[in-house]
Order: sequence, then structure tokens, then C-alpha cells
Amino acid sequence: MKGRKHSPEQIIRKLREADQLAGQGQDVAAVAKALEISEATLHRWRNQYGGMKAEDAKELKQLRVENQRLKRMVADREVQIEMLREVATGKW
Repeated sequence: MKGRKHSPEQIIRKLREADQLAGQGQDVAAVAKALEISEATLHRWRNQYGGMKAEDAKELKQLRVENQRLKRMVADREVQIEMLREVATGKW
């Protein structure tokens, strides 16, 4: 079964709800079941989005997308530089 994709805002909301349920005395397994996620997902989300607000999570996602774009640009530039070096040496 393919898992669902949650937006950062949904993750933050579910983490808040998990904190409320845990505060009521429920264990991690019951909290995860109530949120319809696995325990591993709950722990991963806490590590990744622990003390964030929804705006922070949005900004983090935007920065990751921009970082990927910039890495592709640098990789393309490196390929162009390497091609120019080969052409300059005349070994083709």
C-alpha cells in the first residue's frame, strides 16, 4: 500500500495533536494509531519538524527545493567546464 504524502502544515498539525494525546496519557502506539501513521513516521516527524511552526516548515520546504535547483545548476556548470577543458587540450 502506497503511503500518503502529508504537507508540512498537516505534519505540524498532527504533531500537535500527538502531543495532546500523549499528554492525556496515551502511549506512542495508541497515538500513532489515532493519527493513522506508523510509530516510525511519528518519530521521524518529531525529529524533523519537532519545534517548528507551520510557517517554518513551509520555508524549510522552499529552501530545500531551491537548494536542489542550485545543486543542479552547479553540476551543469561543472560539466560545461570539463567539456571546455577537453576541447582546450585537443584530445578528442
